[in-house]
Amino acid sequence: MFRVRLALACALTFGALPAALAQDTQRIRTDKVEVIVETVARNLQNPWGLAFLPDGRMLVTERPGRLRIVDADGSLSEPLQGVPRVAARGQGGLLDVALDPNFAQNRLVYLSFAEDRGEGRAGTSVARGRLSPNGNALESVQVIFRQEPTHTGNNHWGSRLVFDRDGNLFVTLGDRFDLRNQAQNPANHIGKIVHIKPDGGAAPNNPFLNREDAKPEIWSIGHRNLQSAALHPTTGELWTVEHGARGGDEINIPQKGKNYGWPVISYGVDYSGAKIGEGTKKAGLEQPVYYWDPSIAPSGMAFYTGDKFPAWRGSILVGALAGKLVSRLETNGNRVTGEERMLQNLGERIRDVRQGPDGFVYLLTDSRDGRILRMKPAS
Repeated sequence: MFRVRLALACALTFGALPAALAQDTQRIRTDKVEVIVETVARNLQNPWGLAFLPDGRMLVTERPGRLRIVDADGSLSEPLQGVPRVAARGQGGLLDVALDPNFAQNRLVYLSFAEDRGEGRAGTSVARGRLSPNGNALESVQVIFRQEPTHTGNNHWGSRLVFDRDGNLFVTLGDRFDLRNQAQNPANHIGKIVHIKPDGGAAPNNPFLNREDAKPEIWSIGHRNLQSAALHPTTGELWTVEHGARGGDEINIPQKGKNYGWPVISYGVDYSGAKIGEGTKKAGLEQPVYYWDPSIAPSGMAFYTGDKFPAWRGSILVGALAGKLVSRLETNGNRVTGEERMLQNLGERIRDVRQGPDGFVYLLTDSRDGRILRMKPAS
């Protein structure tokens, strides 16, 4: 017992738990397959985003402002130097992480984060930097995008980063909670998806490039708080999942220049129970592909394309915060045809979902003692 306590004390002081203690596992039956959920790493404070390096190690963000590399055995690096200073307040901080499509050649890493802009105001920004040869720092870091306008509120920052097949970057941006009516205003970045070049600036096929009353970076408008985004593995289209209020979490396939309705239409109600907007439908506003009522508070998503779970191939896996589950959605073309809710017995807020290069599924748990979990078939 003394040795166990000593090991725990050392782990809390120096980082990851010893492997024998870190690999706690749980066997869980799902509709299609029995899975083992095992802990890969722990002692992460509110981890938010995950990206796999070419050698199989992981880059993981912690919302207070740390970026770490996680080895295959679960050991955590010291926080990388050079990460931008973040506004770690409310739901804000260091958010998503993505690798440049040409990372093997240029070693560029992209981060989204809540950036303090002075006088108590902040906004969602995107920075990029080059991972140093020894992997302990980001070098030549530059902010390539800043959400405008800034705001004093602490909530609804977005924000996921997804590269399209042309190498341009989609960034999902929240409505900042108090500014929700601005999600309908193309003159700002509030409640929008933007589409930018890898070094910043509007992507060349954006819909509002020639409008003086609109931000040229905008791809689509009328969004609430998008914390899930991924490219469809066959079509290359962007799919997103965003939070509703009380009900109305929704999946969309955002098309350029289209309006997804928030806060004019919604399948949810306000936290007070009051009606939101004008109802659930209105001409000229897009309908979701799928919605949840009551809310599950979705965050993180991945299309499963691997060989470890053949029965899941083609499914969308979505994490849930309030719901404390993983939703597996079966699809047929652009329709969701069924849902299975998995892992409720873990009791964990799931912040991000990624398919690893090994074909297993990796999850981030959102807590002060956050973990990286790996889902493997039991057989």
